[in-house]
Amino acid sequence: MAVPKKRTSISKKRIRKNIWKKKGDLNAVKALSLAKSISTGHSKSFFVQQTSNKVLE
Repeated sequence: MAVPKKRTSISKKRIRKNIWKKKGDLNAVKALSLAKSISTGHSKSFFVQQTSNKVLE
């Protein structure tokens, strides 16, 4: 038979939410760092195929 669960406290809910947000922030920082290293050409672990620099008009 189904039994109602106990209510999660506000502090536990807040802690879990902050952990979830920090994971996203960390991934965003890593992605930005990788993008910067690729754009400057200093990346050692990520290879980008060079294309011609034609300007589209």
